[in-house]
Formats: sequence, C-alpha cells, structure tokens
Amino acid sequence: MRVLVAGSTGVLGRQLVPVLQGAGHEVVGLISRPRSHSLGHEVVVANGLDREAISRAVGTARPDAVVHVMTAIPGRLNPRRFDEQFALTNRLRTEGTRNLLDAAEKAGVTRVISQGVAFGYTPDEGLAGEDTPLWTDGPKAFRPAVQALLALESRTAQANGLVLRFGHLYGPGTAYAEGGSVHTDVLAGKVPMVGQGNAVFSFTHTRDAAMAVLTALDKPVTGALNIVDDDPAPVSEWLPAFAAALGAPEPRRVPVWLARLAAGSFGVAFFNQLRGADNTRARLLLDWRPGYRSWTEGLLGKQ
Repeated sequence: MRVLVAGSTGVLGRQLVPVLQGAGHEVVGLISRPRSHSLGHEVVVANGLDREAISRAVGTARPDAVVHVMTAIPGRLNPRRFDEQFALTNRLRTEGTRNLLDAAEKAGVTRVISQGVAFGYTPDEGLAGEDTPLWTDGPKAFRPAVQALLALESRTAQANGLVLRFGHLYGPGTAYAEGGSVHTDVLAGKVPMVGQGNAVFSFTHTRDAAMAVLTALDKPVTGALNIVDDDPAPVSEWLPAFAAALGAPEPRRVPVWLARLAAGSFGVAFFNQLRGADNTRARLLLDWRPGYRSWTEGLLGKQ
C-alpha cells in the first residue's frame, strides 16, 4: 500500500515510517519544509494550513491511505501558556485536517487514520471508554484543544476514517526520553506532586502507537479507539517511581492553592483530574496488543 504520512518528521512520524516500510508499505512523507538531507523515504512538501499546496502535494503523492499525525507541540509546555502554545496544533487539527482530508477525498484515498488523544475525557471514576464524552467544560486553557480534537474526529468520521486516541506518549524524542523536558525537570527535582496527584495517566510508547497504525491500515474499522497500555497509573504512583528510576530527588509536595497560583487551573487539573483510558475495544477490533504492557516496562527502563 502507498501511504502518505502527514507529519513524518514528528515524534510519532519518525517511529511510524520505518514500521510501515518494514511491513512492505511504500511511504511518502508530507513535511512542512524542505530538508537538505535524505529522510530515507519519498517526500512531498506543503504547509498543512495551505489548502492549495496540500491539494497539490496529495495529488503528487497518489496515496492509497493517509495517516494524519501533524502537530506543532513545543518540546516544553508551560501550563499557564497552554492555549497559546497549542494554538498552531489546534489549527492543524481543524484547518489542517480539513485541507488534508478534502485533498485525500479528491485523490481517491481509500483509508484515513488520524491521531487523537486518550486523556481528554470528562473526569469521573473508572477508566474512560471511547463513548465517554470529551472534557468540553474543562479548564479554560484546555477547551480550544478539546474543540480542535472534536473537529478532527468529526472530519475523520466524514471520511469513514479511524481516529487512534493515544495516551501520554513516551519513547525516543518525547518529553519523557533523555533530554526531553519532563525527563530533565524530574531529574532536577522541578516536577512537584500537586495536591494528591490523583490524575490517572494511560501511557503509550511511540512504537506501540506506530504498530497500532500499521495494524489499522488494512482493517475496515472506523470511529475512535483508545491506544494505551494495560496499566493506567495515578501521578502519585508513576511520578515518584520515575524520579527514583532516574536517581532524582523525591518530588516535593505542593498544595493545590499554591500550584494554581504558579501553574493555573490547567496545571492543577493535569495532575489531579485527568482520567485513564480503557483499551478493550482496540484489542477486540484491531487485534492490537501493546508491546509495552505497562509504563513500568518502558518509562522506568530503556525507551
């Protein structure tokens, strides 16, 4: 199959391309700027927000399938500036998705897969399934990101495509890898335990995310699926364990009121209200299994 990967040079794209190539697929990467060196695969160049350029690029690529993993997430996030820092990614998930999938329809593409998020569910007890509503009335800074995700999912559904909702991504090139912002800050003792640390994280290794895309390419599954590991864990569990594995200081405890002053309402929610996700549907419909069944296998070991 000839597969166009929109965002092939991003954190997930860099894992996905060799996985697809290893399975015998012909990969064309859609990148936003020309590169002076070979990426090891064919490329077309277009800014995701340039509708005419995207149409030309997809037409040139002539793909059978399109995988949309375009984002512009900064390497270091400031919770007080979350809405500002996510503005471009939100546009890529709204305007960029529309441009890309309209071009895909025009080119006769038969399979569309888009990258979604499995940690934007409305807070409640237990793990969230795919029918759980997204958190549209959450912290003000988070709302535009949720609306952008809803727009991406709606447009993907119109294309009879599949949204893979990934958990907190870790692995090479992510914030949790050596040199990444979370890794660096935890090592320096700069990531505190806010309140009780009740937020539940469902992690996804980037290779497991790539394998889910590969598995979904030739299956007629539509809608949305949670692609997460089998071991959701509260911040109060994984953060001290991650710090200990790095030989870092034990995270200091910070009361919610103080954290709200420093990091805003989204910063507090991130540590105390996010909800874990259930992967049962992906197991059943895709016959997919995470290679890293638990964050303890990857996050605390070699990524």
